[in-house]
Amino acid sequence: MKLYDYWRSSAAFRIRIALNLKGLEAEREYVHLRRKEQSSDAYLAVNPQGLVPTLIDDDGTKVIQSMAIMEYLDETHPDTLRLLPDDAKGRTRVRAISQAIACDIHPLNNLRVLRLLGSDFDIEEESRNEGWYKHWISEGMGGLEGMLADGGAGRFAHGDSPTMADVCLVPQIYNAQRFGCDMSSYPTAMRINDACLDEAAFRDALPENQPDAE
Repeated sequence: MKLYDYWRSSAAFRIRIALNLKGLEAEREYVHLRRKEQSSDAYLAVNPQGLVPTLIDDDGTKVIQSMAIMEYLDETHPDTLRLLPDDAKGRTRVRAISQAIACDIHPLNNLRVLRLLGSDFDIEEESRNEGWYKHWISEGMGGLEGMLADGGAGRFAHGDSPTMADVCLVPQIYNAQRFGCDMSSYPTAMRINDACLDEAAFRDALPENQPDAE
């Protein structure tokens, strides 16, 4: 198995956590996003979107998009820790939390968007960080806090075992803190984040612990 990875990519961070939780190993190939290696012909032949992560399984199966990769790993390695609960209601709740992060919060603040705000709209870096980034974190995390505090959480986002929801939550909080966002209004999310970071599977996946970290 091979994972195309970048240390600061939130989406790749998710897959590093997922692999660790499942006890699966993957050869790593690093794609430097700030040097725009994702736009090279060689990488576009691997992933036409020019994004990380990309997972190549041992039989040559290629999977892109972090959410799809996690479900693929669940289905192809059923004897490992399951990232989605067995019951329909549980799966629905975990998917909803995961998608609130991966589809609503994260895309507005990823590197491509922040770069475009500067290059095409002449928005200064301070305004991008203090205005745009923090606004969307506040909007998104406020709703997410309510979802997490609906009674379904245990030690983790859904019960007492890590799920896809936790795998999505930790990278999002990591980035919000990196940009200096005040997270004190989200006590449930922060409690769950702390519980996750007590686990080696999450800590070992942190950006600063990656071989390509700068």
